[in-house]
Amino acid sequence: MATIFAACDGPAGDVVTDATPELASFEVVSDGHPLTVWARVPAQPTQVVLLLHGRTWSILPDFDLATGGQPSLMEFLASEGVAVYGLDARGYGATPRDGTGWLEPDRMAEDARSVLEWLRDTHPDLGSPVVLGWSYGSAVGHLTAQRWPELVSGVSLYGYFKDPAQAYPVSSASGEPARAPTTREAALSDFITPGSIDSTDIERFVEAALRADPVRVDIRNAHHLNALSPDSLTVPTQILQGELDPIAPTPVQERLFQGLGTPHKEWIVLPGCDHAAHLEVCKERFESAFLRFVREVG
Repeated sequence: MATIFAACDGPAGDVVTDATPELASFEVVSDGHPLTVWARVPAQPTQVVLLLHGRTWSILPDFDLATGGQPSLMEFLASEGVAVYGLDARGYGATPRDGTGWLEPDRMAEDARSVLEWLRDTHPDLGSPVVLGWSYGSAVGHLTAQRWPELVSGVSLYGYFKDPAQAYPVSSASGEPARAPTTREAALSDFITPGSIDSTDIERFVEAALRADPVRVDIRNAHHLNALSPDSLTVPTQILQGELDPIAPTPVQERLFQGLGTPHKEWIVLPGCDHAAHLEVCKERFESAFLRFVREVG
């Protein structure tokens, strides 16, 4: 595939919402720990997608919230024939914390690996899933695809924040995790650009986020992400960037894109949106770009 740097425009197409599969949940055990995997699976799926959420909120508020009178991302993908699954990491949503009380990047990647292996067995005729990771999940998706490329057909890195030119200092929190309550302010923080999303949709997101994740997950050992190496990412790769996203600035995306170890790569800029582009005014552009990638590589 040719290298692309483009602003994606054009709608994702008509969505048959009355054919959208019901939301379901599954339990996948990873190293003895139960993980909750949410899903919308059509009767005869053509591809498989695994969604990885961001730092603060779990799968349902992030990816199964309808906005702008349109279906959620999970509903949209399922109505297009994609079996879509989303992993609640340890301590998020319906997945309990483990005995340590802490979460760390290597553990998150190992859990994603367990779910990918389960999906391979669940859909043996559909090939490997496409992984989409948002924000913190983009780093986890990168780490997973870099370490176990045989388990994925492609990876979409959305809202990518880890600058390949910088390393995190080695540190490890100890003692009891804080388990601090999440806040309305935190739920509002992803919506940065005035006018990028309707205020009613923001309120719906805040309500869903605080209901799903009342306690902030405690993450340590961020230096695990120093293992991320763009040139070691050899599977087809898509970068999705909100034009106005301060968490995923253009210089970081450029260094990531230029360093990728795969010739099958694209960089899509979504105009007028910021960090939560899949919920904002460019939602249809986001869906169109991601669905095309899934159908191409999945």
